[in-house]
Amino acid sequence: MKEILVIILAVVVSLFVVIEIGLRSLFGFGNPLIYIADEQIGYLLAPNQRTRRYGNRIEINQYSMRGEAIQQTTSSSTLRVLLLGDSIANGGWWTDQDRTISSLMQRSLASANISNYQQIEVLNASANSWGPRNELAYLQRFGNFNAQAVVLLINTDDLFATAPTSLPVGRDRNYPDRKPPLALVEVFQRYVKKPKPIPEMQAVQKEGGDRVDVNLEAISKIQTFAHQNNSQFLLVMTPLAREIGSPGPRDYEIKARQRLTEFTKANQITYIDFLPLFNATKNPKTLYQDHIHLNLQGNQLVSEAIDQKLVELLDK
Repeated sequence: MKEILVIILAVVVSLFVVIEIGLRSLFGFGNPLIYIADEQIGYLLAPNQRTRRYGNRIEINQYSMRGEAIQQTTSSSTLRVLLLGDSIANGGWWTDQDRTISSLMQRSLASANISNYQQIEVLNASANSWGPRNELAYLQRFGNFNAQAVVLLINTDDLFATAPTSLPVGRDRNYPDRKPPLALVEVFQRYVKKPKPIPEMQAVQKEGGDRVDVNLEAISKIQTFAHQNNSQFLLVMTPLAREIGSPGPRDYEIKARQRLTEFTKANQITYIDFLPLFNATKNPKTLYQDHIHLNLQGNQLVSEAIDQKLVELLDK
């Protein structure tokens, strides 16, 4: 009987080890990206991280950007573009490092042979659910890294984004502040355990006033910061998947979009609205990973349009 129990125990332990190794090697569980709280920015991806999720390589550099380590300053022969954004720019777990919008932009700009530049760098300062106020705070903290151009990539929901907060860090399963002891623990916490609500988030989500106006003001400050630091500024907005086709954006989104268009004209902001561009494609729904995030095909379309506009701006 004792020998049978020992055999059963050995089988259970072996099965546990196999599952743990499989979850780590095949899916990257046990090594999630972790976040740090920040009073002004709200939160950042912790610097200097590397992991793989579902086979996709993810690297976060010393400035909490998605990308390899960089020098803070650069030579005159290097064209540097700073991309600011949320999870669409970041690419998340579903996008390999080489397939992010910033990586695609960098390769495309390099092939464009822009005069006077021997090297191209596209920096990617982004994090899940950032809005214009988070991105402004990041820019104010770290600067523009001597970039010749700053690109702000937003989506329709960002026009209604709330104020930066660090409340989710360490309390929301999507914003862990430490590594789990085991891959199995992460799977349990992420997919089995019922998430606990964060009561204080209700006040954040119910932020009053004219949120569209507040976020437009943040965009204006990003433009001003870019110009004061000798950077061209480009604003880009991608639509939600449900905005494409009929019936199109909801009434409140149409009004916010119109305000944004008028704002860009009044402030002489170069602006790309991807809604008409997506609508003009043959199968626009195939551009999406889900209801808001883009897949490789969507990233390629966006990166090509941004690069084309950047070449125009930088050649002025």
